[in-house]
Amino acid sequence: MSCTTRRTLKHGSRLVIASHNPGKAEEIAALLAPCRIEAVSAAALNLAEPEETGSTFAENAEIKARAAAAAARLPALADDSGLAVAALDGAPGIFSARWAGETGDFGAAMERVWRTLDGAHDRTASFVAALALAWPDGHCETFEGRVDGILCWPPRGERGFGYDPMFVPAGGVQSFGEMAPEAKHAISHRADAFRKLVAACLE
Repeated sequence: MSCTTRRTLKHGSRLVIASHNPGKAEEIAALLAPCRIEAVSAAALNLAEPEETGSTFAENAEIKARAAAAAARLPALADDSGLAVAALDGAPGIFSARWAGETGDFGAAMERVWRTLDGAHDRTASFVAALALAWPDGHCETFEGRVDGILCWPPRGERGFGYDPMFVPAGGVQSFGEMAPEAKHAISHRADAFRKLVAACLE
């Protein structure tokens, strides 16, 4: 949970991106670049992945951030995010990655989402992201962002990662899988959460 006393990172600080997902780590690193923060991934440091036992995106992000910060003895930024489909009562939600199985097959995960919808007329969905910034002493700040949209089928585009090719943001015509990275970064759920984090914790 977020603390009432804010703590900030200065330009030039070293930060661990607590993710073993290459696409996610790359996207977070791109968001950090203008802030002049030196980012290194948990995978590059061979950090173990903690078990995600939380019941919300924020809880799982905090688990990952705290574990990485303690192991690396550096501030750590973790993301927990996923696709929440209205007609599926918010599923796959925090289990978005698990729907892709141990091999991370998001093609199969997208097919599962579409199959589970089973012709439902409501195709609205949201991407939700929680960012947790933790320090080695256990202090942690969390921020949540979201972007609403609709699901498309078949999936479109080769950019992005995860469920991006089947998600069209509200008011848009391209899927996240078709959009240029800079266009996606301007409106994404992760960017929304990141703007809040920057305002509160980065100098």
